[in-house]
Amino acid sequence: MYEVETTSREVIYVDSPSKLPAVNNIYELREPIAECHMLLPQAYLGNVITLCVEKRGVQTNMVYHGNQVALTYEIPMAEVVLDFFDRLKSTSRGYASLDYNFKRFQASDMVRVDVLINGERVDALALITHRGNSQNRGRELVEKMKDLIPRQQFDIAIQAAIGTHIIARSTVKQLRKNVLAKCYGGDISRKKKLLQKQKEGKKRMKQIGNVELPQEAFLAILHVGKDNK
Repeated sequence: MYEVETTSREVIYVDSPSKLPAVNNIYELREPIAECHMLLPQAYLGNVITLCVEKRGVQTNMVYHGNQVALTYEIPMAEVVLDFFDRLKSTSRGYASLDYNFKRFQASDMVRVDVLINGERVDALALITHRGNSQNRGRELVEKMKDLIPRQQFDIAIQAAIGTHIIARSTVKQLRKNVLAKCYGGDISRKKKLLQKQKEGKKRMKQIGNVELPQEAFLAILHVGKDNK
């Protein structure tokens, strides 16, 4: 959920990238901030602080209790729910605990990253992310789509964009069909006609055919930005 103040000073709440107003209608975009309370052994303090900074966190408190450290950070909620708990457990070998709650909405440089399939925007594949992460997440999303979209009789262009600015692109190459397989002999004229017919058919399919996206493509959006190491 994001808080958006429009240029007309109306405040609205957006729970989906597709509901985000046009960029020129947004005065300020605010993301939810979580207050995160962590308790961990001192031995893992450096690693945990590094993780919190990576997640755009701001330290607000740190108290030592013997060999334990109580650490408080304000971290964007989007980063917390993405994979923060798993990363925290991994970096502390399971010894760190986490408790968090919503703190406030805070103005941030967030952008909507769209996915275009053959030039058409697919709202269900859009995401909202911090501008600093947009290049990497756009590139990751495009590569995921390339792996998941099945090859067809024409090239499928996949692009990630912020507004009209393309930040990543890739192509699912066409599935080649040998139309000459059953064409025996050396009739060059017939072979040329078959190849020309195939070329025209692919052109029509690209113009009027819709690219079918598998369910896995829509689920992949949930994993963009997660640390897969």
